[in-house]
Amino acid sequence: MTQDPRLRQDPRKELPLLNERIRVREVRLIDEEGGQVGIVPTRQALAQAKESGLDLFLVQPDANPPVAKIMDYGRYKFDLDKKSRETRKKQHQPDIKEIKMRYKIEEHDYQVKLRKAQEFLTHGDKIKCVIPLRGREMQHSNIAMELANRFFEDVKELATMDKDAKIEGRAIIMILSPISPKK
Repeated sequence: MTQDPRLRQDPRKELPLLNERIRVREVRLIDEEGGQVGIVPTRQALAQAKESGLDLFLVQPDANPPVAKIMDYGRYKFDLDKKSRETRKKQHQPDIKEIKMRYKIEEHDYQVKLRKAQEFLTHGDKIKCVIPLRGREMQHSNIAMELANRFFEDVKELATMDKDAKIEGRAIIMILSPISPKK
């Protein structure tokens, strides 16, 4: 299947306005130290950039006249990428961690699950608490619901309830999210 050539974007539009790609008559020039040179013809600005071994880059193409700066474009691009990597690294994407327990859970096992839930919540992750019910255990769903409520009460200082404990199919499911430090 061929694509209509009118719908295809020109790859040159995605390229940065750099050196010979600058098609305006004159620019407001900023030198490599950041000082204003003034309004100069583009050819003169380009010659000045080449003379210093750097690039001429349109910083504000929409201004009148457009603002161009003499800079090392490769270094500029590298610094931008590095800055964006740093901000992505500092962000935390909350995961949904699942904690599964039976309604007949022993106290020690319950405490282990509780400690793990507290660890997840302090790390900033959401928790999906699942209590599966098999066969005749569906008759004792009230005991499983009490266990879910007890679990929430034990982590109440760290979490808020996103989704109340409800019977979904053959399990009781509850979703908890961490309390943000701002609150």
